[in-house]
Amino acid sequence: MKETPRLAVIGLGYVGLPLAVALARHFSVVGFDKKQDRVEELKQGRDRTGEVDPAALRATSLEVTGDAADIIGRDVYIITVPTPVDAANRPDLGAVRSACRSVGQAMRQGAIVVLESTVYPGVTEEICGPELAAASGLRAGVDFFLGYSPERINPGDREHTVDRITKVVAGQTPEVARVLAEVYGRVTAGGTFIAASIKTAEAAKVIENAQRDINIAFINEVTQIFNRLGLSIHDVLAAARTKWNFLPFTPGLVGGHCIGVDPYYLADLAQRMGQHPEVILAGRAINDAMGRYVATSIGRALAARGQASSARILVLGLTFKENVPDLRNSKVVDIVRELEALGHRTDVYDPLADEHEAVDEYGIGLLKSLQGAGNYACIVGAVAHRQFQDMSASDLTRLLVPEGLVADVKGIWRSVELPRSIGRWSL
Repeated sequence: MKETPRLAVIGLGYVGLPLAVALARHFSVVGFDKKQDRVEELKQGRDRTGEVDPAALRATSLEVTGDAADIIGRDVYIITVPTPVDAANRPDLGAVRSACRSVGQAMRQGAIVVLESTVYPGVTEEICGPELAAASGLRAGVDFFLGYSPERINPGDREHTVDRITKVVAGQTPEVARVLAEVYGRVTAGGTFIAASIKTAEAAKVIENAQRDINIAFINEVTQIFNRLGLSIHDVLAAARTKWNFLPFTPGLVGGHCIGVDPYYLADLAQRMGQHPEVILAGRAINDAMGRYVATSIGRALAARGQASSARILVLGLTFKENVPDLRNSKVVDIVRELEALGHRTDVYDPLADEHEAVDEYGIGLLKSLQGAGNYACIVGAVAHRQFQDMSASDLTRLLVPEGLVADVKGIWRSVELPRSIGRWSL
């Protein structure tokens, strides 16, 4: 390996672009993406994900391309493509396989190929290795070498960025692991950690997200129990958090590209090995059903206030989390569809979401603004965007009929004093 290796980052989404820009401060880096519209957007200095500041994007030395010929002969290839699940919640490694084929056709003897995508233990060596070998005619562990470094991008998080977090690395040989530690060590002030093996690093990543999923599932389950008692989970948590070792998880919808998906990768592996993953799947079942629980609870609250089963409802927020435009695996969609299944008419407004993506992915047309909107029987605060957190009592009541309902899924308006005529529901 050269003292200053030349790198290629494959996939320029939420994970790949920030990494590629950070690496380009220290190395020669080509960023490759198959989506030509994404390439053109980045060349113009625009990042629709909002993860890279426009000024940083314009100033970077990163070369962005959609031409596979531009990645030929690089020393290190880093694959950062999505790893979703299919309709049956089984791992979909199609993007990983495709990326490996592209890299295999471009790499030369001595190259290192690093997977950053979240997978179950064994994917890098048992799936990526053979795909790369077949496409290149080279031998894994002899002519080229494998590595793994799990991504830890948290969309919208400006504190735990790729240049500040600890980067876990693993290599097919100790020498490869050391090379990767040096490469990533140039990028992050958080340092690097060399895992015992590639499978160990893969396993560490997948349990990071499964652990959060299970903890949130517990809070979601006790939320439903306490709601039957007429207790607010937020009041319960405020008291519980006074204990020094209580974990501060909150209830809600678990979507996105990681927490709502990755536990299925671990569960699928366990089942294929003859182990039934009871806790993992129980947590997934609870969290996957949360959108339906919220919608049916809102439906009951409306019925209790004498609202018709065809009430007009305004849903505020569609992205999978607050203050980001990311629509991947949004569970707000479950609320919308269940409310419509109950006979209600829904409008959805999200100032951060891309309206074309919302239609393409979910068939949901977004309101362009709230100007002129009103006479809703219910407002659903589904995502805690800053714009929604700043809404006052008058902002909310202006949108409602006189006896309307505020359904505060995220607890963002708990401190807002509403008129006595306005109903309130929350988790």
